[in-house]
Amino acid sequence: MEIIIYVGMDVHKDNNVVCCYDASTDRFLYEKSMKATTANVLKYLASINKQLGGNVTFICGYEAGPTGFGLYRDLQKEGIACVVMAPTSIKHPASYRSKNDWIDARMLAKTLFTKDYSAVTVASEKEEAIKEFCRMRLSLKKQLKTAKQVLLSFLLRMGKKYTDGTTYWTKKHREWLNRVSFDDVYLQESFEEYMLTLNSLESRIKKIERRLEEISQDSAIKHKVDRLVCFSGIDTVTAVSIAAEIGNFDRFRRAFDFVKNLGLVPAEWSSGGSKNGLGITKAGNGYVRKLLIESAKSIKNTSPKGKKSKRLEERQKGMSTDVIAYADRCRYRLKSRMTHLEMKGKHPNVATVAAARELACFIWGMMTNNIA
Repeated sequence: MEIIIYVGMDVHKDNNVVCCYDASTDRFLYEKSMKATTANVLKYLASINKQLGGNVTFICGYEAGPTGFGLYRDLQKEGIACVVMAPTSIKHPASYRSKNDWIDARMLAKTLFTKDYSAVTVASEKEEAIKEFCRMRLSLKKQLKTAKQVLLSFLLRMGKKYTDGTTYWTKKHREWLNRVSFDDVYLQESFEEYMLTLNSLESRIKKIERRLEEISQDSAIKHKVDRLVCFSGIDTVTAVSIAAEIGNFDRFRRAFDFVKNLGLVPAEWSSGGSKNGLGITKAGNGYVRKLLIESAKSIKNTSPKGKKSKRLEERQKGMSTDVIAYADRCRYRLKSRMTHLEMKGKHPNVATVAAARELACFIWGMMTNNIA
């Protein structure tokens, strides 16, 4: 007779706490703490299988976290069912007042049996590698932003003010930076080090973006990128980042589900007869949300209806007429939408976020073939 055992695993960097749950007897069994290696987990499962007569089906699960999906993939390769549970979807009992690794392992094992959770969609190893490459670029861009702020603060403290305009990091501003100098040798060395850091980061980011152009031709994401770049405001680097971050667009049943995942839906705080609308939730993938907002800003600056940039025409070359017409409809819709909202008195940022929300809906339609 086949025995089904649910194995909850509280996974950490250094150790795992595992617990088995037998639904037929409603008992927790074989609780154990071990070093965080796949080999230890497999040895543990083999031992239990032997003790229970060798006809055991294991269903393992753990919460998504900083340890990634290595354990999930290793167990799947061994033919052992495993799920990665979204932490926000796990419901805690009202009596949940104490917390430790053993209690968490029991809770996860019981949750596997009740199926009261949402499973995380695990990307392929190739897609995850591309996603990490894109996030590395994001990390460098954050460092670049900090380096620019540090340099400007240094110049302000030293009384070096840019007076030829109000916008920094333009060609004119950079020419001014090249003319800046200090009489004191220590200040001059400090300024040169700041500039060296800035130029080095910019050079590295450009190199990474050139590499992303090459990655866009990888078979794992090429078909997604080819469609995404048909949209105005989405270049190849942005398309690769979106495709790598989202992975399988079909996991979202509706466009609203996709937008909700990006945190672009309005929040609400209502009770009884009072209704209070708030800003967007910002609960979800903040990186993709930021990319779509930047794309919406780019669409706002496009040419009037009927005129495309040469870069957009080049990106759309070779795609079907239905895909191109759908992407063009998105551009017309978003540009008129932002103009209409601003004419009504809405703040430009509010109009841009609203356009980013609609852009997300258009992207979902494109990537799931709902372009009618």
